Amino acid sequence: MPVFIDQMQRRVELAGAEPPQRIISLVPSQTELLFDLGLEDQIVGVTKFCIHPQALCKQTTKVGGTKKFNFEAIASLKPDLIIGNKEENYKEGIEALEQDYSVWMSDIFDLQDALRMMQEVGKLTHTEARANNLVAEVSRGFEKLAQTIVNAQPCKVAYFIWRNPMMGVGANTFIDEMIKLCGWQNVLENEARYPEISPVQLKELNPDLILLSSEPYPFKDKHLQEFQDICPEAQVLLVDGEMFSWYGSRLKQAPGYLSELVQTTAS
Repeated sequence: MPVFIDQMQRRVELAGAEPPQRIISLVPSQTELLFDLGLEDQIVGVTKFCIHPQALCKQTTKVGGTKKFNFEAIASLKPDLIIGNKEENYKEGIEALEQDYSVWMSDIFDLQDALRMMQEVGKLTHTEARANNLVAEVSRGFEKLAQTIVNAQPCKVAYFIWRNPMMGVGANTFIDEMIKLCGWQNVLENEARYPEISPVQLKELNPDLILLSSEPYPFKDKHLQEFQDICPEAQVLLVDGEMFSWYGSRLKQAPGYLSELVQTTAS
């Protein structure tokens, strides 16, 4: 019986088919990765928040959300492997699932964690060659990004994921890693991972750049002025949250997007 150690240092035994033939993904960014690894015939269940690739996700059975699983739907699919994430899924749900199924968990803080996750999922699913090619492509992209920001001007950034209450992104998060890879300073790096920030606090932090994410709260153009009124001197922009927070194969697109964003904010 094959045994793997996941990113939470849990021992995961694959009790079913080798490689797994009935896979459920509980995380949108990892769902996209699995499809990109060529596993469309093996993926039997995804969450209602899994949207890429659109056509394939739409036709795949839904097993609830990332924080509320539909256990009956999961049982009906008879999975031999479930793939989740420590932050995006809920502890009680994962503990319940692992009583009956092989559950492999990722735990992502930085780019290297994401790359290792891709490689490990490749090993789990016998798609090592595709996974290694993907890792190489993503690595080249971020190496190119690093070259483009060598002479970038210092920039203090506040990144927001929620509106009421205002919630930003602090240290020890994947988004914080993306901010740093842009050559920027996260003004919330001394706060909790996802702190609530008052308008007074934000004004005192005096960021040069305020980024409003498209997810999980769907910030729109109409919200820009709210933050501009708090920090009149700051540049306030809407950004694609997937490019900052998705740690699967969407990372192929992130370096180009981030490079353009850095150039836009510097002009």
